[in-house]
Amino acid sequence: MQRLTNAQLDDLPIGIRAPAYARAGVTPGILHLGVGAFHRAHQAVYVDDILAAGDTSWGIVGASLRSQSVPDQLNPQQGLYSLMVRSAGADDVRIIGAIDRVLHAPTEREALLDWIADPRIRVVTLTITEKGYCHDPATGNLLADHPGVIADLADASVSVTALGYLCAGLQRRKARGAGPVTLLSCDNLPSNGKTLALVLSQFSRDYDPQLAEWLNDNVSFPSSMIDRIVPATRAEDYQQYAQMAGFDDQGLVVTEPFTQWVVEDNFIAGRPAFETVGVQMVTDVEAYEDIKLRCLNGAHSLLAYAGYLAGCKTIAETMAQPAFQQLLTAFWRDEVTPQVEVPEGFDLHAYQQELAQRFKNPALKHTTWQIAMDGSQKIPQRWLATLRGQLEGSGSVRWLSFGLACWMRYVAGFDESGQVIDVQDPLAKTLAQIAREQRDDTRAWVSAILSVTSVFGDDLKANHRLQVSVADWLVAMRSQGTLAALSRSLKI
Repeated sequence: MQRLTNAQLDDLPIGIRAPAYARAGVTPGILHLGVGAFHRAHQAVYVDDILAAGDTSWGIVGASLRSQSVPDQLNPQQGLYSLMVRSAGADDVRIIGAIDRVLHAPTEREALLDWIADPRIRVVTLTITEKGYCHDPATGNLLADHPGVIADLADASVSVTALGYLCAGLQRRKARGAGPVTLLSCDNLPSNGKTLALVLSQFSRDYDPQLAEWLNDNVSFPSSMIDRIVPATRAEDYQQYAQMAGFDDQGLVVTEPFTQWVVEDNFIAGRPAFETVGVQMVTDVEAYEDIKLRCLNGAHSLLAYAGYLAGCKTIAETMAQPAFQQLLTAFWRDEVTPQVEVPEGFDLHAYQQELAQRFKNPALKHTTWQIAMDGSQKIPQRWLATLRGQLEGSGSVRWLSFGLACWMRYVAGFDESGQVIDVQDPLAKTLAQIAREQRDDTRAWVSAILSVTSVFGDDLKANHRLQVSVADWLVAMRSQGTLAALSRSLKI
């Protein structure tokens, strides 16, 4: 079967919309690092709308920093891919044409550095996941002992990390006099712009001190808050699309109707008119970012670990259990809401109710296993600010303690039936070893986990109330099972 290319755009079947502009007239203005499914379902869609509105100077050149899979998906399709928006009703399908090409950075390093140095590129956006910043989640500082950081600083002719590629490319941009540029982080990190600015500054001081000085005057780092649920595309999705379209699309992404992007308006070299396509341009993103990280991402992780242990494969399956619905409500009410600062005019209760409905979307097969990945990198951003605030104010930590207990059981590597869990986490070996060594002594296990300072910092390991609460949940879960222990606590 043929692949999607420009040739199909003039004769699409009913129900699939083509880009509403001539792709031949688009010129590049954005470079994106990390062209995964989320970028294609979120930022690239907003840019596609910008192009359709008539400003065709903001096309996207993408780069995959590790895997060859996305270049293999999109380049034979001339950058085209389909966006399938799923709800309980009919699917809405459109083809996105905003991406021109995707570079494979490990084999096309020189081309990527040239694009970073190209004066037409005025914005570089990033979705490289939390671990891509090579930072200590507890402090935000650069991990000087990160193997990739060490490799990049040892040999400037190669690049391993996003920071290495950026510094090499910006060094070339500086040398060519190509002008200032904005680096826009779109990852789920608190103050993601400030985080990127900090680690890049720390890295660049060792990489090239003169470049570090140049960054101060020539690069801006706006923060942003991104929100859209994007599960992994399944074999059934590809098959359904091919039957509908009559051709293959190996770049297909599936998502939900809801989308939100809040961006700090701090662009040193110009920007698209994002506000005309639904982006909220604000002077301070942090309140929106904080609410989203605590309410959506924090709840997602809580439901993922608990749901996986209870045998639920997706978030929608998890939300079909009354106990997990009540857990979500209690978590927001008792622990999150007391800790968030709500912007003027923002209805927090309505936002939480909308989130609950999004989680219940049966058409969106967002797996608990996918969300459970990289917990050691996500937990500091999603849970620990809330946890610390509640501990300091003597508030409830009951549900976050349950979440930590579920995460500990999960990263121990075995589910409740004794089956091996494929734990995907940078600290998987360390966490599993702690579980093996301490699991017979629950309090010692909790103490050892809370002593992992790269996740929990130096303060939480000494908190007696937290240790007791997490240990009590572990004991209850071991004797009763996760769902039964939760149901009993909720008095269901």
